[in-house]
Amino acid sequence: MRARIYQPAKTAMQSGTAKTHQWVLEFAPASAREVDPLMGWTSSGDTQAQVRLRFESRAAAEAYATEKGIDFDVMEPKLRKPVIRARGYGENFATDRKGVWTH
Repeated sequence: MRARIYQPAKTAMQSGTAKTHQWVLEFAPASAREVDPLMGWTSSGDTQAQVRLRFESRAAAEAYATEKGIDFDVMEPKLRKPVIRARGYGENFATDRKGVWTH
C-alpha cells in the first residue's frame, strides 16, 4: 500500500484559506477504474481509494503511516504570498479619500 501526505491547496472557488491548514493522508489507487456497461458509471473494487485521513500536523500524519506500516510520499506545499492591502476592501468607500474615485 502506498500513500501520499500533502497539505491541500485552496480551491478556485475560495477566497480564504479554509480547509488548507490540515495535512491529508490519501492512498494511491491499487487498481484502475472500470466503466459499468449498464449504467455507464465508473467504479472500482479498491475501498482504500475512498479513505482520506486528516491530521493536524505533518509529523502526526507521518507517525500514523509509520505505525501502520504504510509507505508514503510527502508533497511539500507551495506557499503563497498573502495579498493584503493596507486598509482592505473598505478603502473603496472611505470618506477620507485623498484622490478622486474613478472606475
